[in-house]
Amino acid sequence: MTYSELSGQIVQKQSYLCIGLDTDPRKLPPHLSTETDPVFTFNKAIIDATADLTVAYKPNIAFYEAQGPRGWESLQKTLEYIPKNCFTIADAKRGDIGNTSDLYARTFFDQTAAGLSFDSVTVAPYMGRDSVTPFLAYEGKWVILLALTSNSGSADFQRQQVGDQELFETVITTAQTWAGPDQLMFVVGATQAAELSRIRELAPDNFLLVPGVGAQGGSLEDVSRQGLTPNGGLLVNASRSILYASNGTDFAERARAEAKTLQTEMAIHLTLR
Repeated sequence: MTYSELSGQIVQKQSYLCIGLDTDPRKLPPHLSTETDPVFTFNKAIIDATADLTVAYKPNIAFYEAQGPRGWESLQKTLEYIPKNCFTIADAKRGDIGNTSDLYARTFFDQTAAGLSFDSVTVAPYMGRDSVTPFLAYEGKWVILLALTSNSGSADFQRQQVGDQELFETVITTAQTWAGPDQLMFVVGATQAAELSRIRELAPDNFLLVPGVGAQGGSLEDVSRQGLTPNGGLLVNASRSILYASNGTDFAERARAEAKTLQTEMAIHLTLR
């Protein structure tokens, strides 16, 4: 999906919602336990209930890898089921020396390799340029680089001073010499909303993937006020608050209600940008 196509979906759906498919078999509604593939059945119902309200889906790869071959099959089926007008993110946080990163990129971008063809993958920048550029070699695919995350330990390294910048700022400025905003996004946690105006100065045109709204307590209003651009510029992720809104047979309906609440607020912010 191109930059303009993603922006167009935001306008069309009046939404910049990304739903994280962090599907934990231990948390699924009990009535799904008799299904051949409970994880896919659950994901399918969530997608059916929310596809008109969201512009992106983000499976967290760890939730599928932890199930071995069965989980990988659920992931493949889920990715194939997601509508083509929705942006897809492999939340894998990969990053290694060049030849290893090349294999990671093949895993998530080359359909003929591991059976997956995501639009994007999250990448850790710690090992530098040669660990990131293999992902950028795929035309039409995106790298979503970790910049300033929402976890409590983010300050251990990301907020360290490097010259006249903090490390996360150096990541953002340096990475933009590797690719343009049509191929490079940054992860910025919703709990770091106070830094968004500074991040927008450093990356005025890049999309930002913002987790932490919902169960983690991030403010959608603050994120939207600081992060929205004329082209949209944001993908705000919610996972647990939507997926596990109910543990009963009405889980999909409750998930839709949660997603609708976020989309309704997003539509207001889009008119105010």
